[in-house]
Amino acid sequence: MGVCMYFKVKRLIDFVLAFVGLAILSPVFVFLILAIKLDSRGPVLFKQKRIGIHKSHFHILKFRTMRIDTPKDTPTHLLDNPDQWITKVGKFIV
Repeated sequence: MGVCMYFKVKRLIDFVLAFVGLAILSPVFVFLILAIKLDSRGPVLFKQKRIGIHKSHFHILKFRTMRIDTPKDTPTHLLDNPDQWITKVGKFIV
């Protein structure tokens, strides 16, 4: 099997496994979405800027675990009493 064929097969396997994982975890995601919406107002997902390979920036989406009035651009460990900013669902999933 040539190198090109290896990468095509690997990519296909990656897609199939990602789809299977998404299908298996979708009930958990639905539960988290409903719990976050019922627990606090605001969006379900939180977008955060990260630094990747070769210092390129990208955004990552995460389930929101903190209140929407949390001070922006402040790392959690630098907040005074960070537990006051974490939602009930956030305490459960963290």
